[in-house]
Amino acid sequence: MDRQVAQVAQVAERIKELREIMEVSPAELAGEIGLSEEEYTKYENAQLDIPISVIYGVAAVLGVDPTVLLSGESPRMSTYTITRKGKGMSIERYKEYSFSALAYNFINRDMDPMIVDLLPKDAPPELVTHKGQEFNYVLEGKVTVLFGDHKFVLNEGDSIYFDPKVPHGQMAEYGFARFLTIINE
Repeated sequence: MDRQVAQVAQVAERIKELREIMEVSPAELAGEIGLSEEEYTKYENAQLDIPISVIYGVAAVLGVDPTVLLSGESPRMSTYTITRKGKGMSIERYKEYSFSALAYNFINRDMDPMIVDLLPKDAPPELVTHKGQEFNYVLEGKVTVLFGDHKFVLNEGDSIYFDPKVPHGQMAEYGFARFLTIINE
């Protein structure tokens, strides 16, 4: 089993276990986060990769920090946290998209800063939605941002701030790309 598949299975198991402890039915949780029970069950059984928006939604409904679902650990720091270069909590969403959470250890954070690494892929990314606001700043390469009916190509030093309730996704343009994203939910 490759690393990414194992991570999805671990996150799915944590979600299922917490949902059962909280005595929330799959149908109830699915409805709260705006999914059909069938789609939700596929995520919980690790039949589909779990979008970060679903992880955030589940965490909000179950009253836990997303870090608990992603890592199995609770954040510990309440006044500050330092993340050294290359030491963020790394998550590989799929082969062409991985991120490193930079504030995962801070309790009750309002923002989630992450470094996202993108490899080129043939197909456009699956578009996602979530609550809050999002900021992306390109650190390296070119990033294509699909936002609703729009397509923006951002170069190093470019940024975009947007309402993530609009379906969106990012992909590398012409090679490896890296960007900083800050999500406020």
